[in-house]
Amino acid sequence: MKKKKIRISGTGCALADFVYNGIDFNSPEFQKYLSLKEGDGGLSPGKLVFTEELEKFAGKSYSEIIAEIAKGKTAETFNIGGPSLVSLIHTSQILPENDFEVKYYGISGKDEISKKIRTLLQKTPIDFSNYKEKSKKSTPFTHVLSDPDFDNGNGERTFINNIGAAWELTPNEIPSDFFNSEIVCFGGTALSPEIHDNLHILLEKAKANRAITIVNTVYDFRTEKQNPEKNWPLGDSEKSFPKIDILIMDNEEASRISGQNNIQNTINYFKSRSYSFIITRGSDTTIYHSNGKLFKKISGRLPVSKVVAEKIQNRHYQGDTTGCGDNFVGGVIVSIAKQVQQKKIQLDLKEAVISGICSGGFTCSYNGGTYFEEKNGEKKQKIESLIKAYKQDLRI
Repeated sequence: MKKKKIRISGTGCALADFVYNGIDFNSPEFQKYLSLKEGDGGLSPGKLVFTEELEKFAGKSYSEIIAEIAKGKTAETFNIGGPSLVSLIHTSQILPENDFEVKYYGISGKDEISKKIRTLLQKTPIDFSNYKEKSKKSTPFTHVLSDPDFDNGNGERTFINNIGAAWELTPNEIPSDFFNSEIVCFGGTALSPEIHDNLHILLEKAKANRAITIVNTVYDFRTEKQNPEKNWPLGDSEKSFPKIDILIMDNEEASRISGQNNIQNTINYFKSRSYSFIITRGSDTTIYHSNGKLFKKISGRLPVSKVVAEKIQNRHYQGDTTGCGDNFVGGVIVSIAKQVQQKKIQLDLKEAVISGICSGGFTCSYNGGTYFEEKNGEKKQKIESLIKAYKQDLRI
């Protein structure tokens, strides 16, 4: 009898990344467009702004702005981006195809950007048959400005996003088979507004089918612009929280979703609402917690990979930090999927975080969020090596 594959389905943000490396965030060309207050449409390291809002802030066209900041240079890298699609591509590259099925559901425009994305997707194992090319709007894209010297050489990015066709990704576009999955993922839905606003409804459908639900967030410029004093919502948040098995955020996102202004209050907020959560903090420790439902009860903090940090500082890694968070999420999904396959009664959240840290860290070895393998298993081997070194360093 043929063994049933474990299905992992995801939806949310998918786009094209145009990466500009070597941008100096302290240069006058960048500084003149720096945000003066939250949600005003200006640029801010580590945060996202929409193209149209930046144009309003600057009083000039986006093409003029990007040409000035990049000093006339074009993007050095075109790559697949997006907190949903990138994390799922990583998942599909690490998990064996004979045991796992990884599917992305979404919408793109009918344009050259879409064609380029699909050409690249063919080089990965992910099933993108439900990534529909049907919108008259442009395929979503982000211009990523990367400063490798920011944060004492750890690097940082600034994101300028055009939502485009993602406005048309609605709950009605998500078929019933999406919910018939062992693991259901919602990634960066703040950049897919209709999915984001109805997240609680979609989570309820997934839980009705006993799926494990994973939500990873992205900077919510839309809410920040409309009401900077308001907590960032996850659909109807109070209905969403009980339906999320694991919530993954960076420090800024966790602070804005919780409405708390210090890390301990933020942690306490999510402990009272979430079954399990992870808060990444760049080069600082990653915070994780589980109340004992899906994962065994645990709270802790883990550092970045020492091996990765040394390679970045010594410039042995020649990439950028674009996609580190997305691949972190992919590493977490991979670990959860493996543990589900092993039929563990309670999963190990610490193990999932370690997988995330090493997966995210490896992203610094190349440009852009998506890594394209020359042969199957190449990325898996490299990340397993990082995980082994990480556990040895921490004596785990």
